[in-house]
Amino acid sequence: MKKILLLSILIITIQGYSQKKTLQTQFTDENISIDGKLNEEAWKNAATASDFVMFTPDNGKAIPDTQKTEIKVLYNHDAIYIGAMLYDNEPDKILKEISQRDNFGTADIFGVFINGFNDGQQNFEFFVSAADVQGDCIMTDINGEDYAWDAIWSSKATITGNGWVVEVKIPYAALRFSNENKQTWGINFFREIKRERKKYTWNLIDTKIGTFTQQNGNLEGIENIKPPTRLFLMPYSSYYVNAGSGQKTYGTIKGGMDIKYGINDAFTLDAILIPDFGQTKYDDQILNLGPFEQKFNENRAFFTEGTDLFSKGKMFYSRRIGGTPSTEPTLNEDEEIIESPQTVNLINALKVSGRTKKGLGIGILNAVTEKTYATIRNTTTGETRNEVLEPLANYNVLVLDQRFRKNSSVSLINTNVTRNGQFRDANVTGLVWDLNTKANTYNLSGNFKYSTINDTKDKNGFYSTLGLAETSGNYRYSVGTDFVTKDFDPNDLGINFYTNYYNFYGNANYRILNPSKHFNSFRIDYNMYAEFNKESGKVQDNTIGIELNSTTKKNNYFGIGITLIPLESNDYYEPRAENRYVIIPRKIESWGSISTNYNNKFALDLNPSISILDQPGRMSYGVDVGPRYRFNDRLLMIYTFSFFRRNNNKGYIDTVNPETIVFANRNVITYSNTLSGKYAINSTMTLNLAVRQYWSYAENKNILELEPDGTLTPYPQYTENKNSSFYSWNADLSYSWWFAPGSQISALYRNNASNFERIIDKNFGNNVRNLVNNDALKHIFSISVKYFIDYNGVKNKIRNKV
Repeated sequence: MKKILLLSILIITIQGYSQKKTLQTQFTDENISIDGKLNEEAWKNAATASDFVMFTPDNGKAIPDTQKTEIKVLYNHDAIYIGAMLYDNEPDKILKEISQRDNFGTADIFGVFINGFNDGQQNFEFFVSAADVQGDCIMTDINGEDYAWDAIWSSKATITGNGWVVEVKIPYAALRFSNENKQTWGINFFREIKRERKKYTWNLIDTKIGTFTQQNGNLEGIENIKPPTRLFLMPYSSYYVNAGSGQKTYGTIKGGMDIKYGINDAFTLDAILIPDFGQTKYDDQILNLGPFEQKFNENRAFFTEGTDLFSKGKMFYSRRIGGTPSTEPTLNEDEEIIESPQTVNLINALKVSGRTKKGLGIGILNAVTEKTYATIRNTTTGETRNEVLEPLANYNVLVLDQRFRKNSSVSLINTNVTRNGQFRDANVTGLVWDLNTKANTYNLSGNFKYSTINDTKDKNGFYSTLGLAETSGNYRYSVGTDFVTKDFDPNDLGINFYTNYYNFYGNANYRILNPSKHFNSFRIDYNMYAEFNKESGKVQDNTIGIELNSTTKKNNYFGIGITLIPLESNDYYEPRAENRYVIIPRKIESWGSISTNYNNKFALDLNPSISILDQPGRMSYGVDVGPRYRFNDRLLMIYTFSFFRRNNNKGYIDTVNPETIVFANRNVITYSNTLSGKYAINSTMTLNLAVRQYWSYAENKNILELEPDGTLTPYPQYTENKNSSFYSWNADLSYSWWFAPGSQISALYRNNASNFERIIDKNFGNNVRNLVNNDALKHIFSISVKYFIDYNGVKNKIRNKV
């Protein structure tokens, strides 16, 4: 009888978890003060959402009574209000590190996920930490959480004797929903108890199912609200002071405005007029010895916020807009370059994005860059001339993304670059599909991309891929293949390095879905990959690997991996010449990773690696060591030291003529030191420090010639010095104050210096001193003010005065 009763309770519990919970909200005309007290009468009569269950690590387990969570929701004609009581029987142990927006640090978190169309496609997520720090993002199953999206909303968190309280006001202008009289929204609530590293949700998010956004509950009772006019203006003004040795100190004033306009309940127009990116984070430049350019992260807000549609198919690399010119200066024998800009100025940019009720996402991005010149001087006559490096250019991205069955999509993407005059034009079109079974157990994905280049020599090419995966349960697998032609070239508005190959790959993995005796999480993967040159059929790459990733019961992370390259491969890219290749020996690689629990004041990240090649003395090894210390809830410091060494590395250094390609047998050593720090004055005001010192050098031991069969032989007659030494220094000290919702004052002091040399000075101290001195450093001080103007807020103030 007891067994039958227990089985019945289990069945009822499982059924309850599989069903969507429903919360009834109610209208209020009472003025709700966002003070974290929940003392208005309207809160007392509102329905309560409770009975949270664990998301991770023990999926589905009920929250303890000592940490029960109760949520209430109200609404009026302007906004939705959320009140949360997060009980804790040990309130003095609630973690509450003060951090920057969207970066919660070591703190408890409350969140609300809202889908106004209740279509399982996209959540608008709003978070508040126990330190009263806000965070927000857009969540889709395909792209995950996009924290570059920032909304304007109000919140207040307070610690009490019973736990902590959160009060939130989200204006309708921050959401997307229909104009129907009666509405049912998708909603879920989230709580993370940081000291225990446990996450809970109101409606169960079943980790055995490969979806997140489809597992919301329902919010009912919303009636007679209309999407507001979404018109936001963000004027800004900046002042820059530039100083450096050998130049006169000068100041620059800049001003401009961002505009955000809701075309309808689903689509939004974003535009930047007279852009100013002077305070964006610096790029981490490296000594690049390889055949491809260095790929940089995008740090400009306009190109990171709300760009999930434009990431479809991985065809859009936003750093192309305002990047390096598409051509280089052409010089006569008696000419030299006086000035050659490394970037092209952006004139303006706009984007339109959104999704219809039937799941059709539409994204349009357009940007215009200005005509850019190099200044060239005749060394004999002294006369100067200008040469166009980049004409007036138009960049355009179009995306049509049809979602269906709440978990699948088919996308059509087009990128186009049109340059004025006889300069190169480019067009790439792609079809991308991501198909999941109704139960989210299997996935079929792939794409077909076609590129057209109009230049002095036109060319066309294509890239295609197809993959199949099982996406649920403890055991999962995936297989796939790619096929790329030689002339596929998306690099005018995208980025792609490898062409002219086909490959096959597979993965099989096992993971635990609930904690075991020793682990909160545990996963082991087995990977295989084989790549072949499309024309010759030669092996370009081949790997067999196994890796393990785990988190212990004390929330320390451990990982290890071993990769075997059992066959010689042929590198068709390093020689920088068509149909030439260099043979890469067989090798074995291994890596390890340790990351201790960040809840502790002191934590450590450690990442060693080693690679041994089947060639005498040829190997590489390195380590990253990253201690971090949280002095208190306001002050955090993180230091990282990285070292990497390649012994007897074989790499390209020069082309004497089409038949003679010169390589070097070299040692390559890299050091870097980074220091970052944060001091939070309060939840809206922080001081931040970022320092990076980098040094890498390649010392050639002997010179080699690449033979037609891919082998390397001695080439002692080449005597030119092709050693390389690059060192750089970057330091940013910044102050940020969000003095009103969406409005910010920021101040930045930046100094930087870099140098490239052929003569290697192996004295580490000398290299640092050569950069950190007044003769080498460039100094920039800037202050910027951005103010957020909401059309609805202005309208309401005028109406209230009248």
